[in-house]
Amino acid sequence: HMDSYRVIGPLVRLFPAEFSHNLTLAALRLGLVPAQPAGDDAILATRLWGRDFANPIGLAAGFDKNAEVIDAMLGLGFGFVEIGSVTPLAQPGNPKPRLFRLAEDEAVINRLGFNNDGMERVAVRLRRRRDGRPGMLGVNLGKNKDSTDAVGDYVAGARALAEYADYLVVNVSSPNTPGLRDLQDRGALEELLGAVRAARDETVSANAPPLLVKIAPDLEHDQLADIADLATSGLVEGIMVGNTTIDRPASLKSRHRGESGGLSGKPLLEPSTAVLRKLYGLTGGKVPLVGVGGVSSGADAYAKIRAGASLVGLYSALVYQGPGLVGRIKAELSQLLRADGLAHVVDAVGLDGTLY
Repeated sequence: HMDSYRVIGPLVRLFPAEFSHNLTLAALRLGLVPAQPAGDDAILATRLWGRDFANPIGLAAGFDKNAEVIDAMLGLGFGFVEIGSVTPLAQPGNPKPRLFRLAEDEAVINRLGFNNDGMERVAVRLRRRRDGRPGMLGVNLGKNKDSTDAVGDYVAGARALAEYADYLVVNVSSPNTPGLRDLQDRGALEELLGAVRAARDETVSANAPPLLVKIAPDLEHDQLADIADLATSGLVEGIMVGNTTIDRPASLKSRHRGESGGLSGKPLLEPSTAVLRKLYGLTGGKVPLVGVGGVSSGADAYAKIRAGASLVGLYSALVYQGPGLVGRIKAELSQLLRADGLAHVVDAVGLDGTLY
């Protein structure tokens, strides 16, 4: 039963965070996590970029970095699963411990540093699963830590993986790869996105995946305005808001609050939704946005959607609430939409936004 996690969860959390995560991946690979019954409330169906999402709730990047459990996670009821971040070469990431649960805050801090199997091994897995379960697949690209050619890394990733993706994400916002966030500056970003776009177009001729950029929730207004400008000029088809934060809210209680790295989970809900709302205004609602950061309920997902998100991603809340969370969020979201007299989730996108 899905809520067996109420029993198992506390046991899993007795172990160090990264060990527990690997345990969870193993259980999913072995088919030990039962799938939810298929079929979603029609009110949640979302058509975006010429693709049909059965529901707008997805698994954010970082959970399935190496494309090992895509179908198991889709089986839990996610409308989409995003793998990665994937770098051209395999890399071990930062020294352990590098993943911390802030239980009192329902938050997580990570400084994993893009640990992953590399694009070639990931491509093999994606080729094998080609006709997997229904559900959309996002592919999130990063750069190797020691690479001196950032653009070359993202281009290589796009060439290797674009053909398997329903959407492609350029991640320039992890705080754990030195210098990565500098790629969010306008000149660097314009060059990078132009090059990845060209690589995608050369690699996939028909029904090419939309290109998204994933940004930090810590950006200043001017940087957001620049990114909105690049997006509305057609350089990307979507923006993902956002990554983990290097900010440490004064409200944090956990003893791990001083760990370096990116903070995710509940404390990120308000600040990341505020950036999302701002970006919806700056893009005039013309560019699809994906809201990620602190979602742990249907009400949280609804807040992101009303702020301007067409899709919503989550990860940290799974650590605390387990796999039953996905179904609960969808049921609650459907209820909230009906309570507000909306016929369709698409009608809620940007309701709280201000276009300026």
